Amino acid sequence: MPITEILARNAALYGEEISLVEINPEIKEVTASWKDYELVETNPEKRYRREMTWREFDDKANRFANFLLGRGLTKGHKVGILLMNCLEWLPVYFGILKTGALAVPLNYRYTEDEIKYCLDLAECDVLIFGPEFTERVSAIREQVPNIKIRLFLGQDCPEFAESYYALTACCSSTAPKIKLSDDDDAAIYFSSGTTGFPKAILHSHRALMISCEVEMNHHKQTREDNFLCIPPLYHTGAKMHWFGSLLSGSRAVLLRGVKPEWIIKTVSEERITIVWLLVPWAQDILDAIERGDIKLEDYKQDQWRLMHIGAQPVPPSLVKRWKKYFPNHEYDTNYGLSESIGPGCVHLGIENIHKVGAIGKAGYGWEVQIVDEQGHPVKRTDVGELCVKGPGVMRCYYNNPEATAEILKDGWLFTGDMAKMDEDGFIYLVDRKKDVIITGGENIYPVQIEDFLRTHNAVKDVAVIGIPDHRLGEITAAIIELKPGFSCSESEIEQFCKEMPRYKRPRRILFENVPRNPTGKIEKPKLREKYCGGSLVEAQTESH
Repeated sequence: MPITEILARNAALYGEEISLVEINPEIKEVTASWKDYELVETNPEKRYRREMTWREFDDKANRFANFLLGRGLTKGHKVGILLMNCLEWLPVYFGILKTGALAVPLNYRYTEDEIKYCLDLAECDVLIFGPEFTERVSAIREQVPNIKIRLFLGQDCPEFAESYYALTACCSSTAPKIKLSDDDDAAIYFSSGTTGFPKAILHSHRALMISCEVEMNHHKQTREDNFLCIPPLYHTGAKMHWFGSLLSGSRAVLLRGVKPEWIIKTVSEERITIVWLLVPWAQDILDAIERGDIKLEDYKQDQWRLMHIGAQPVPPSLVKRWKKYFPNHEYDTNYGLSESIGPGCVHLGIENIHKVGAIGKAGYGWEVQIVDEQGHPVKRTDVGELCVKGPGVMRCYYNNPEATAEILKDGWLFTGDMAKMDEDGFIYLVDRKKDVIITGGENIYPVQIEDFLRTHNAVKDVAVIGIPDHRLGEITAAIIELKPGFSCSESEIEQFCKEMPRYKRPRRILFENVPRNPTGKIEKPKLREKYCGGSLVEAQTESH
């Protein structure tokens, strides 16, 4: 059953109940452009919130669907979504799905070139974007001729786009009569390997529905739950965790901001029961408590039952610290890839906190195996590549059969992550086969940074690796080999890197020769051994 039917069911059964709340602590005034929903001042600090019922949610999705259909969109068309988290994000997503078109969420950190690349790769016909992206979209608007419709969601619509609010307000809120099946294509998400070029991941409606079932099975959501969603909705992790709220018909809160005080205050005021955190945010909350910036006795938290973490390895010491201050919390960690419709193909399980450090066992409806280079299962406790199999595996890398064949074999998804299984069947990540660096839950692709740094006239060679970091899990380090006779300082490299987005800039810069093997490949294991003391995950655990 397509998930659009779950939304329609919720609207019919729980129409006047709140489905979504948006809280933006940084909004300081109410402007006419936000009259679509009333902004409510909830405290003297001007924390504004907007809320939406299940009926309003479904109506908005239907209006957007009918607008798209009226403009000629049909099954197979693609609609790019370039929005910050907001109350409109999910109605836009579901409106696209209701037409039979494919939703194509875009990373809000993408540069102009990356936006263009992804729009072209996914063959998008429509782009809806927010005010934060006006300059980036303007810069490429003549370079993406396939985009026939540009919709702007915000105030002061630029001249090269049309207003989402104005166009959808007059559309019918009746559900469009488009027949959808589980086998229909539903969405394209983006991933990337060490080449740094995103791959377009194609998922079906069945995969989206499976993610709903996996999430609710793992975390036991009921209609009394209230999920706090902080990560960006373009990411499969955030959206697929929210799918548990969709299936259970329960409320969720979108918090725009990650300050520890905002998170704890929202948990208290909104009576949050489930929070999904990234490692840096959990670290920041604990640090704020220990500094005395947050006094837990000032907040209502008796209803908060579950904290779960994913997107990167979780140091056991972090969970130990967390349980010191939140002894009654259930805890879970989830492992997944966008290729496996986000989190949950492997998960620890709230009953297995004694196994903290492991990523867990096969998730609900999933199979796992660990294999050697020939694809044969390894012996228990031996290291090999983690493979997963289940109904949430992607269909393919869109328009990339060669890359698809490399990762999908006989129904198994080869994750590229090296792992081992203990005698009890729990899986532990050992290292990554790929060179992707995960810092604060975001993927960093070393080749992009290496290629950029090699354009500096003093740089002969460069290698970028991830090194352990207490807060972010990993930070990027650039090992730079200078050309003979050239000199260069760390501050000069830092200034040079300001042309890159902030999150891609190396956090450490080291000057030395870059080791390469006889075939010309950078010997990154040697660099990790030197700066990490072994495998990344082992070093990370030892650093705590």
